[in-house]
Amino acid sequence: MGEDKALKPFLGKPLIQRVIERLAPIADELIVTTNRPADYAFLNSARLVPDLKPGRGPLGGLYTAIASASHPLVAVAACDMPFASKNFFESAHRLIVQEEADVVIASVASRAKRAGKTDEGYEPFHALYRRETCLPAIEAAIHEDKWKVIAWFPQAKVRTLSPDELKAFDPSGLCFWNVNTPEEFQQAERLAQDE
Repeated sequence: MGEDKALKPFLGKPLIQRVIERLAPIADELIVTTNRPADYAFLNSARLVPDLKPGRGPLGGLYTAIASASHPLVAVAACDMPFASKNFFESAHRLIVQEEADVVIASVASRAKRAGKTDEGYEPFHALYRRETCLPAIEAAIHEDKWKVIAWFPQAKVRTLSPDELKAFDPSGLCFWNVNTPEEFQQAERLAQDE
């Protein structure tokens, strides 16, 4: 994109602000992981936290988000997902409690395969985590010099959502869409105007 997607205007405000506004009604606290807090100072409702494991890529960012949270369940949403879903997280919360899972996550393997993505199509940046069990597992993976975001999943009770559950949790099918190009931004804005 050539610019910070989180700060790119989306329907007249920074994209990250849209994501926060969509999820704030269900959040006990809002944390934004960033190594450039001055750029995000306008986000008065969020605590800005730099990487706790610098240079560790997305796994380090996930670790920072979960380690910085003060509540037992942590919803993680990427800053470039304009349709981050409150309904998804509310439904995931019910499942994580009922089934005593450590992670509730979607796997959209067929879409990931078409896009050439790895990680078995998991969507780790729109998922719900149990802090107590996930944090030490992620820390161990980092200590073992693993880089894959889901490298620690064998040490956790992972509840993967079925395609039917995903349809119920996210009827629009848009909550995992992260925008990566100017064309995708424009398309997402058109869809968002119709919400």
